Amino acid sequence: MAALTRSSFTVFRRLVTQQYRCQCFWMQHVRCFRPVPSLSVACKRSPKILNSRSLHAAIVNRGPIIQFKLSDIGEGIMEVTVKEWYVKEGDRVSQFDSICEVQSDKASVTITSRYDGVITKLYYDVEATALVGKPLVDIETESSSEVIQEEDVVETPAMAREEHTHQEIKGQKTQATPAVRRLAMENNIKLSEVVGTGKDGRILKEDILNYLAKQTGAILPPAPSPAPTPPPPPATAVSPAAMLQAPPTSPKPVFTGKDVTEPLKGFHKAMVKTMTASLKIPHFGYCDEVDLSRLVALRKDLKPVAEFRGVKLSYMPFFIKAASLGLMHFPILNASVDEACQNITYKASHNIGLAMDTTQGLLVPNVKNVQVLSVLQIAQELNRLQVLGAAGQLGSADLSGGTFTLSNIGSIGGTYAKPVILPPEVAIGALGKIQILPRFDTSGQVVRAHIMNVSWSADHRIIDGATMCRFSNLWKEYLENPACMVLDLK
Repeated sequence: MAALTRSSFTVFRRLVTQQYRCQCFWMQHVRCFRPVPSLSVACKRSPKILNSRSLHAAIVNRGPIIQFKLSDIGEGIMEVTVKEWYVKEGDRVSQFDSICEVQSDKASVTITSRYDGVITKLYYDVEATALVGKPLVDIETESSSEVIQEEDVVETPAMAREEHTHQEIKGQKTQATPAVRRLAMENNIKLSEVVGTGKDGRILKEDILNYLAKQTGAILPPAPSPAPTPPPPPATAVSPAAMLQAPPTSPKPVFTGKDVTEPLKGFHKAMVKTMTASLKIPHFGYCDEVDLSRLVALRKDLKPVAEFRGVKLSYMPFFIKAASLGLMHFPILNASVDEACQNITYKASHNIGLAMDTTQGLLVPNVKNVQVLSVLQIAQELNRLQVLGAAGQLGSADLSGGTFTLSNIGSIGGTYAKPVILPPEVAIGALGKIQILPRFDTSGQVVRAHIMNVSWSADHRIIDGATMCRFSNLWKEYLENPACMVLDLK
């Protein structure tokens, strides 16, 4: 009897504490041996009838409304543009669910939830500017009081720069974005065992992939490949209709009759910063032409093989791999200098960027560690970057860390260009379109040749003309005689 009385009194004491006063229930199903005064609780929800067994579960499942703040996404970015909402008010979300997509002046980032709960408020409209450290959404959580108290500590202004990016592991604070934590969780990787290469030791997506590579012996985690299909039979004839290409689509002009002024933002704003910084670099230009006739024949033979493996093979993987082989002999072209031009850093990795023309503007994602990738692996990575670029979903990891750049202006139709160096890099090349032109062979006969023009720009503070010329000659030799690349492949 005494034990039962104490149990009933404990239940009643929980009802009147400040922690549970906001819960909704009726007292008629709580039996007590002593008189219990009626308790009235104001609540927005309809009252629920709970017995003493379900009382504890209901109390734990309810939680306060948390302001989910926009975390620091790195690179010194303080504001972003909200491009798309994946949730609306009233939607239920779980941890790692996508909330929205934001775009900075450097990359597009998908923001994911840290909590399980219900979205109660969206603070921004689409195309509005959101500030780092300010509330993004309100989430009515479903965590216990102990968890919420721990999260409240993370949300304090003193830790605004690191909120939403930390994970406590055995007393150590490991910095990683929710997307990286999810990738680690899906591959059963403990973040405490991964060495972060980002700012202040932050773990990046590449760190997870490199850790997987060491564990599995692969360069990149294996991607699901489509079911093998036999190579297509050789075409015997091509109809005239098949040779016609659809004209490129371009937006129709809109004439409003009024001047329109709007602020520069997103990638256009990033271009302003980058090009302003590049004006400080004295550019040295060098141009040459490359005979790709043998490479054209080689690609024609390898293209069906690559398609059989689910990879679209263009000329660009050969250009990138040849550049990497050339950088082995001329590492100064894969270097960077500090702002005062007093120190030079020779980069160990060949992270070769590819300038892409997208609907969002000029983007330059890069293929990481080209020096250890095969031509087919480079093509596979390029396919991934091109798909993300067309969808506007390139992340900061894909757009940062470049050490050398190639710009394929020929994909639009140009032949020569004057490429602008992207700081802190020291060299860049622009590739023209491939043209069939008459040339003389070794016996003096006129033959059809596939000619491509290349334009180089180098930082003349540390790179002289002779070095740029020798690199270009070596790169040209690899492409004009692709069999020579086999001798230097690793």
